[in-house]
Amino acid sequence: MQNRYKVAIVGSTGLVGRTVLKVLEEKNFSNCTYTLFSSKKSAGTKLKFLGQNYIIQELTEDSFNLNFDYAIFCAGGTVSEKFAPIAVSKGCTVIDNSSIFRMNPDVPLVVPEVNPEKIFENKGIIANPNCSTIQAVVALKPLDDRYKIKRINYATYQAVSGAGKAGIEDLENGITNIPPKKFPHPIYNNCLPHIDVFMSDGYTKEEYKMIDETRKILNKPYLPVTATCVRVPVKNCHSECINVEFKTNFDIYDVKMLLQNSSGISLVDDIEKNYYPLASLADGSDDVFVGRVRRDFSVPFGINLWVVADNLRKGAASNAVQILEKLIS
Repeated sequence: MQNRYKVAIVGSTGLVGRTVLKVLEEKNFSNCTYTLFSSKKSAGTKLKFLGQNYIIQELTEDSFNLNFDYAIFCAGGTVSEKFAPIAVSKGCTVIDNSSIFRMNPDVPLVVPEVNPEKIFENKGIIANPNCSTIQAVVALKPLDDRYKIKRINYATYQAVSGAGKAGIEDLENGITNIPPKKFPHPIYNNCLPHIDVFMSDGYTKEEYKMIDETRKILNKPYLPVTATCVRVPVKNCHSECINVEFKTNFDIYDVKMLLQNSSGISLVDDIEKNYYPLASLADGSDDVFVGRVRRDFSVPFGINLWVVADNLRKGAASNAVQILEKLIS
């Protein structure tokens, strides 16, 4: 990585945008020159990054006339839908954190530990998957390679940071009984089986994201997948119970060793010591933590996993930066 590349960070003042900057600093991504963009509301503010003071620029239709090589979008679907095609038309490759392009057949949906080859099949836009999908497929990919997945049943326990600053504020305000602004009910002291909007069949849009994105990333368009997604009163890090049926039998010790030796996974599984993945353990890490690995005796070749990851990092920012790393290298 000897050349200097021009990189735009769109939505640089939001939770994910700031986490992208933090990850870039940790990786010492100093071989690039950066321009930080936001909405008009935050434009003009100063932000320290890689030892320099940056002035946040307002994102406009002319912003990509500056000939950027790459852009990481962290500003939501409306912004991505409008500005990502403009960036691409100016020769910029976009890594997009929104959901707007994920199921577009011409846009690769990438988790570097799972399908890195798709990065280089892009036509200008690479989609970052949903946070809860990312951590799930990191754990599932090596198992699918070895045992071939027949069916997946997800139950998620998703932190309020997945809903942005407003979600965190609802949790904090709920302690003093201030009514929620982001969620339909108080999240403090509650679990809400409701993330994103409800569809006509009773599933939520978040649940369909997990179903559809899992199929696309694993390249299994007809794989039976179901999901129930729940918002829980945890500030950061998503937890998931994943029930999987395989097509072939397995040895539970071999499964654990396979997970332990797979990229991006930390096996945390010693029930005698009450050692299993926790949100507090995953917070600030780029690893996907897997534990409570055990056979599901209700089906011939079933298994249960407990999977936890930092949704702002591996579930969004770090995954995008990993894609950028591969593009540059």
